[in-house]
Amino acid sequence: MDQTSIIHMQPGVRGGQPCFAGTRISVKDVLDYLASGMSSDEIIVDFPELTEAHIRAAVEEAALS
Repeated sequence: MDQTSIIHMQPGVRGGQPCFAGTRISVKDVLDYLASGMSSDEIIVDFPELTEAHIRAAVEEAALS
């Protein structure tokens, strides 16, 4: 998956943290939600602008870091 089309870093947005394109939702937020026990479906319900592809991209980003 080409994460550069999904995940962006922009100075001044969420302190420069990696966020999902077109949102202010950071990769760290999604990873924190997953770590707290939320399922992908629960995250998508809370943040309907995200898809399963966004969740996978967050996990892949964490694996590459």
